[in-house]
Amino acid sequence: MYLKKISLVNYKNFDAATFEFEAKINCFTGNNGVGKTNVLDAIFHLAFTKGYFNSVTTQNIQHHKDFFLVEGQFDLDEKQELIHCSVKRGQKKVVKRNGKEYEKLSEHIGLITVVIISPYDVNLITDGSEIRRKFMDSVISQSDKAYLQDLISYNKVLSQRNSLLKYFAINQTFDALNIEIYNKQLVGLGEKIHQKRKAFAKEFIPIFEERYQYISNDYENVKFSYKSQLEMGNFEQLLQNSLEKDRMLQYTSVGIHRDDLLYTIEDYPIKKFGSQGQQKTYLIALKLAEFDFVKLQSNKMPILLLDDIFDKLDENRVSKIINLVNEENFGQIFITDTHAERTEKVIKKTKQPYKMFKLE
Repeated sequence: MYLKKISLVNYKNFDAATFEFEAKINCFTGNNGVGKTNVLDAIFHLAFTKGYFNSVTTQNIQHHKDFFLVEGQFDLDEKQELIHCSVKRGQKKVVKRNGKEYEKLSEHIGLITVVIISPYDVNLITDGSEIRRKFMDSVISQSDKAYLQDLISYNKVLSQRNSLLKYFAINQTFDALNIEIYNKQLVGLGEKIHQKRKAFAKEFIPIFEERYQYISNDYENVKFSYKSQLEMGNFEQLLQNSLEKDRMLQYTSVGIHRDDLLYTIEDYPIKKFGSQGQQKTYLIALKLAEFDFVKLQSNKMPILLLDDIFDKLDENRVSKIINLVNEENFGQIFITDTHAERTEKVIKKTKQPYKMFKLE
């Protein structure tokens, strides 16, 4: 699978632009602020129907314009796919595949597999558990549509239960039967999601550890683990035990929506005890493991987007990553950098076909 061509209209800083790509390596160079990262974000948009750096769709429309349009022509197993994504202010987003509009955007997830590595990824370490759950969900959803639908349904029921708890508090009333209905729905969906997350962690962890050791030359001992309240007991019982607390808080305090991923180095939290270099290596290992996992589960070669990695890592670790390009298990790659000469010098060593795009 590879992206042959992309067209942008009113997307972020682009009035109108079209780029035709090489099937292997494509490099965008230029000063900060010229739109290098925006091209990668547009590619991500075509895969996930939303931006990576800003998921609020209307904020990706160029200032003082009424709409944006992104179109991409993909070669998917020698079959041509035209993906269209557009939005007008005040209207719902439109995503089409070969001219046919999707009824549900979730139906598109998994057709185009994409993995991005960016300085923005540091939020996977520094931010709260929600961002790590989103990472886990995104990885699993690219190859498991049933998981994505269960997750959407779970979040809908969770929102309804929370609204009911608020209603009880405001009106000083209580209805045990209604709560029980929502509990049963949450348990049914939550237990399925929990089992798939456990299976994901079991398979993902050794892939991640292998990638980290490769990049760091076996220098540090890192771990990655999945934490869930459902490991503490039966989900239905947990909901019943927390009911009084939930009524007081006016939201559901137990469930798979509280899950987290724990990152450690030498058995200590990497957020507090890892150096900047160790944290960056950890993040890149996570994303390369995501690439391996998605490829394995979906039988598709993901497109790899490398945003500004040359400025964020030492030369040894960059060369380690670039050397991976020579392996047959990597497909199309997009790279952004502020220095064209530096990028081309490194890319030439791969002996792979490449194309340079200089943005002004």
